[in-house]
Amino acid sequence: MKELFGSPGTKSGLILRIGQSLFAASSIGIMASASGFSTTTAFCYLIASMGLQFLWSFGLACIDVHALKFNKDLHNQIIVSLFVVGDWVTATLSLAASCSSAGVAILFTKDTDICKVETNFSCYMFQISIAFAFASWFLLAVSSYVMFWLLASI
Repeated sequence: MKELFGSPGTKSGLILRIGQSLFAASSIGIMASASGFSTTTAFCYLIASMGLQFLWSFGLACIDVHALKFNKDLHNQIIVSLFVVGDWVTATLSLAASCSSAGVAILFTKDTDICKVETNFSCYMFQISIAFAFASWFLLAVSSYVMFWLLASI
């Protein structure tokens, strides 16, 4: 079987999962520390989605560490099918949350004067958190794509 970049049980797969986890955790931390985030549903949804993505990616990173440490092969159809479904579900939720939050952030900064008038909104922190969420989603999209092709080759 061909070894794909980012497949489970490889160093590249571990790096992708750690990157996803770090960007998701950063997005959560920045958004949660920003004042005024809880007044907007899209920002709360972003935190929930990034929380799910962090748990999923961190769990798979732990599985990758175990597989690398004990030289286990994770390339069977049942495991890869589970990874594909989990990656696609979390990728869809993460993209939806990132896009909706970006839309609200653009509405706040460009279309209204809420960021200029309201002193309790941290608009720049919202934008940084959303950028980290998109970075986390991008790495998850790469993993999803690799898992899909790995499933097709098994």
